[in-house]
Amino acid sequence: MPEVQFITVSKAESGQKLLQFLERRLTGDVPRSAIQRWIRKGQVRVNKGRKKPFDRIESGQIVRIPPYTPGAESAVAAKGGLDIIHEDAHIMAIAKPAGLAVHGGDKVKDSVTGRLTAMFADADFMPTLAHRLDKGTSGLLLAAKEYCTLRRLNDSFAAGDVAKLYLTWVEGQWPHSGEMILEDKVEKQGSPGKEKVRVGSGKAALARVVALTQTQRHTLLAVRLLTGRTHQIRVQLASRNHPVVGDHKYGEKNQHRTMRLHCYSMRIDGHDFSLAPPWTGPWSIPDTMLQSALALLA
Repeated sequence: MPEVQFITVSKAESGQKLLQFLERRLTGDVPRSAIQRWIRKGQVRVNKGRKKPFDRIESGQIVRIPPYTPGAESAVAAKGGLDIIHEDAHIMAIAKPAGLAVHGGDKVKDSVTGRLTAMFADADFMPTLAHRLDKGTSGLLLAAKEYCTLRRLNDSFAAGDVAKLYLTWVEGQWPHSGEMILEDKVEKQGSPGKEKVRVGSGKAALARVVALTQTQRHTLLAVRLLTGRTHQIRVQLASRNHPVVGDHKYGEKNQHRTMRLHCYSMRIDGHDFSLAPPWTGPWSIPDTMLQSALALLA
């Protein structure tokens, strides 16, 4: 922008750190390093006074933003919309399709965050994701519509207070009847760019699992996560010789099927959200089976 801007902090934005506020307001047009330089040099003012990057701002304060020209690091252009299955004044629940990245990057030209940026360009507070899903995983994503809600959701995820239920088709016939606990230690290993999560050492990974149905070659599992480790479900099941169908990283590398892992239901902060998988044909799941899976959230 060629002119100085004066922006009044809205109620939804109150409580953020100044750096966060500016990053969200500028939606990627200015890199973080440049914003920090503005603050350090006093080009950003709050109610005409200098602030530090991590000072918190309050509703009604006026923030001065210096003139700038949007650079090459602008927000990822959106290639489509998003299916929003629930929205109220505080929370938004999004149906993420398999194959869509959650965050953009140098080699990622489409993402959930990029689409949110395009869809809510005029919002006082850009809806912000409280967690993430792997690119190949479909299902529920929750976003906060105000900063105080984002902090509350982040705290709930960090404390393990969110009940998360996944559905997945795995290779082979699951040999266990009834509910069982998967318990492992997992950690990321390997050189940058070739990292994989392995079992055997690291942080504890816990999940409750029950088989819902099976065919001669595959089994449908309901998985209740008790911890939230990177690639946890995929790694724990693959380590037991039952990789997720379509998992190119931990299963068969030459298969070209969509990964059959879906975040089906969440219970958080007094809210219950459910989203049936979009699977069709032999992968489809009857409603009665979807209902029986919810017993793992009890």
